[in-house]
Amino acid sequence: MRSESCDIFCNVVDNFGDIGVCWRLAKQLANEHDFAVRLWVDDLDSFAKLCPQADSTLASQQLRGVDVRLWRKDFPETQPADLVIEAFACKLPQNFIEAMAAQEQKPVWINLEYLSAEDWVESHHKLPSPHPTLPLTKYFFFPGFTRKSGGLLLERDLLARRNMFDSAAFWRDMGIQPHMQGEVRVSLFSYENPMLAELFDVWANSPQPLLCLVPEGRILPQVKQFFGITSYDGPMANTAVWQRGNLCVQALPFVKQERYDELLWACDINFVRGEDSFVRAQWAGKPFIWHIYPQSDGAHMLKLHAFMEKYAVGLPPDAVLVLNSLCEAWNGKAGSLTSIWNDFLACQSILLEHSGHWAKYLAENNLALNLLDFFEEIGRMRAIKMEG
Repeated sequence: MRSESCDIFCNVVDNFGDIGVCWRLAKQLANEHDFAVRLWVDDLDSFAKLCPQADSTLASQQLRGVDVRLWRKDFPETQPADLVIEAFACKLPQNFIEAMAAQEQKPVWINLEYLSAEDWVESHHKLPSPHPTLPLTKYFFFPGFTRKSGGLLLERDLLARRNMFDSAAFWRDMGIQPHMQGEVRVSLFSYENPMLAELFDVWANSPQPLLCLVPEGRILPQVKQFFGITSYDGPMANTAVWQRGNLCVQALPFVKQERYDELLWACDINFVRGEDSFVRAQWAGKPFIWHIYPQSDGAHMLKLHAFMEKYAVGLPPDAVLVLNSLCEAWNGKAGSLTSIWNDFLACQSILLEHSGHWAKYLAENNLALNLLDFFEEIGRMRAIKMEG
């Protein structure tokens, strides 16, 4: 049994992406590696969406083996943990930083960065950053897709549960009929996207039926607009179903993390966004299309291309071209979605096989294990320095 402790700080910026990653990491460190974990969150309302057992009115609560704390501006005097993780460059409270500096045995301070496939990640991974005035060093830890990066979050039993998953039971539980002959099932989790109406038109006019499952999120108002829905009853039309041509869209109430994994496993193709759902789609081992967070200077397209370059290794050239074309079109580059979508479906079996191989490759580089190895490595380096 380990006896170490960990503080994770999360500033909720984009609704659920940042807190989604932090909550997964907190649960994994607590339940798989026996750390005493405090998760400091500045928006408990968003957190409660991911964890329905949470009470957003409580400043402190124990959930799934994790001590969840409200991160207030007037941060209380707190004894820092052995491992301190600031997620995505959030700014730690000044009195907490000073408390870290005052400890004889300083915490290992890590900035968990955003995920990127860009080549520069490898050279920046684990780099130290000494504090300008205090006897502290912060280290940058980059998730990534190569062995020279920090890897991706993967729970110990996730792939085994995926392999044992009963999709027929899942659809029954959701109250949805089994697959019809030739039907394609797609999950759609996306930022607002001007390409949505064109994609829906393609699906509505396609020769095969297509069921699109839309979890509650930012794309839903656009979905309703496509179907001419002007009334809006509350934050979510929980079981709304809309039909046009061969396209059937079913809205879903907010999907908690474990259930979202199952949705990805059950669907044939997954449209995902940001970081957390993007990573979960890769563990699903199914073809997926990534809506990367859009940036005004177009930097997001460079990140998209960097990922696609790594992901496409081993795919036939025709499949690479089709996959790139659909990803680029969905992320704003001009292109005819009608022809691209038909070509994409023609490559579906090839992409399915490739997705399975990709998930196996990624599974050999586990972020939580790499993070703990680095934590221990810093501890050994400090011990050697003290002995010297």
